[in-house]
Amino acid sequence: MDNELKKRDRAVNWHPYTQMKTADDAIPIIRGKGVYLYDNEGKKYIDAVSSWWVTLHGHSNPYIAQRVFNQLNTLEQVIFAGFTHEPAIQLSENLLNLLPENQGKVFYSDNGSTAVEVALKMCIQYAYNQEKAKTKILAFKDAYHGDTFGAMSVSGRSVWTQPFGEMLFEVIFIETPNSENLEALKDQIEHIADEVACFIYEPLIQGAAGMLMHSPEDLSELMRFCRAKEIIMIQDEVFTGFGRTGKLFAANHLSEKPDIMCLSKGLTGGTMPMGITTCSGEIFSAFLSDDKYKTLFHGHSFTANPLACTAALASMELLLQENTQFAIQRISKQHTDFTKILSQHHLVKNVRQTGTILAWELSTDHETSYFNEIGKKVYDEFLSRGIIMRPLGNVMYLVPPYCITSEELDFIYTNIVEVLNLFLKQK
Repeated sequence: MDNELKKRDRAVNWHPYTQMKTADDAIPIIRGKGVYLYDNEGKKYIDAVSSWWVTLHGHSNPYIAQRVFNQLNTLEQVIFAGFTHEPAIQLSENLLNLLPENQGKVFYSDNGSTAVEVALKMCIQYAYNQEKAKTKILAFKDAYHGDTFGAMSVSGRSVWTQPFGEMLFEVIFIETPNSENLEALKDQIEHIADEVACFIYEPLIQGAAGMLMHSPEDLSELMRFCRAKEIIMIQDEVFTGFGRTGKLFAANHLSEKPDIMCLSKGLTGGTMPMGITTCSGEIFSAFLSDDKYKTLFHGHSFTANPLACTAALASMELLLQENTQFAIQRISKQHTDFTKILSQHHLVKNVRQTGTILAWELSTDHETSYFNEIGKKVYDEFLSRGIIMRPLGNVMYLVPPYCITSEELDFIYTNIVEVLNLFLKQK
């Protein structure tokens, strides 16, 4: 049965970020429960990366499942142009109550990339509707904002984007802020500020770049400067939103407010795809006109899907519960305690943590890179131990679901040390 499923999968499926010629067969997963995923041979795996950072409350969460089931028997889909429904209205109300107070409108889409596409279009058309010549876009070096063309354009140039290089629109990439480069960054922006349509950034953590982290104080200072220069700011919280940083949103760590926010991943608790772009009333007002040409002409077939909205509502209810907030702080503290052990290991460097996100690098004879070959070896070793970790090359990280217990985390930590010792002997 195991080989049959693998053969059938290889015959028809093209997996993401996978070189299909050389990749191992995909592992068939037949069910999930809590922090565990079970394959078709009965082996269980701890999902230590929340299945690409989306699962908040564990797999097959019964509360979310029941809410979605009830909604499925009431209304599964309706066009969101000219129509609306209770789950979308309630979700927007609930979400805006949690976001910075300047966020006033919610635009629904399908995933993180599309949330970014919507945000970029809002900014460019915001200037266009006011007949302002602002077309330049600022972004951080090594950024990752998605795989659609607009999102790729504002992501760092790399082998991922190389085949499409000449087709991506021009973006001005700047360094992430720190105490040493802030003044230079301000000077760089000063010279082009009048032409900048927007500044898009991942707050506090650049996930796909290798869990690179910068301080909220430095980012706040850069945002304050951009605000003074009337540069619209897009805060991409697709990864950092919904508790990952130890607070509900990375915005809660910052003294400055973005104009636009992008949300996805944990939005539905990992149950189904959904993207959200929120914006301030000022941004929204620029699209209000008797001139129909000033409309934001953007939409998706499943915009504000009632099932996804219901899953998001249920997930947010669970997220705000006292026991979940306690779990987020518990995980963060356990990570902090474990960093002291990690930092002392000879194979480890650059240990870093923000909330429930813990990352470190493995010292190798090669540079830190997504393509560092040690990543595959470490991945396989953890799989054999029943732990799903997906290294970014030689960058290791933990992003567990909030339902993980202290004992399960300790099991992961113990195995991390054992694997580090194993590879140290082989070095």
